[in-house]
Amino acid sequence: MEFERFLEELSSGRPTPGGGSASALAGAVSASLVAMVAGLSLRKNQSGHKEMEEIKKKALAIQKRLFRAIEEDSKSFEAVMKAFRLPRNSERERQRRSREIQKAYQKATLTPQLVCQHSLQLLEYSKILIIKGNPNAISDAGVAAFLADAAIGGGLLNIEINLAALTDKTFVFKMKGLMRTWTRQRNQLVRTIRTKLSGVLGV
Repeated sequence: MEFERFLEELSSGRPTPGGGSASALAGAVSASLVAMVAGLSLRKNQSGHKEMEEIKKKALAIQKRLFRAIEEDSKSFEAVMKAFRLPRNSERERQRRSREIQKAYQKATLTPQLVCQHSLQLLEYSKILIIKGNPNAISDAGVAAFLADAAIGGGLLNIEINLAALTDKTFVFKMKGLMRTWTRQRNQLVRTIRTKLSGVLGV
């Protein structure tokens, strides 16, 4: 949807789009900035031309994927609400409704998982650009990093809130492990990025 319309929908009283879609958007904007800085670094970094070209190409692919995720996240939550509206007049209906709710909540973790994974990659690209990229665009690379970090944080929150409703302990255990891994990777990258930015810009 058009950006202005998306913002109107986001600020409305309706449940979708919500934080999950906003997280995907933050990641998509981060990817756009990563591609921009990598492109600006092609002329400034001849020795690393191939690396910058590859980062730009991959960032543009992530941008497209996360842009689609904005709507996908809304649809996944709408599926949860649809499951809650199923009839529950008989025991059979109640059991079916419960199964569908569980399936919908589990599927609702898929888009935020994707947002976390891609945004971690964007953090890595941002770090490379801060270190090796065009020094005139280091603040843009920093903004890309902070947006990717916000996208990861939002993705983790959305996974967590869906896991709280799930009864499949094996799935929850697996996801909690993945979330801990992503959090460690995220924290390590953000520390490095902040240190590099502080060293160059004093912020």
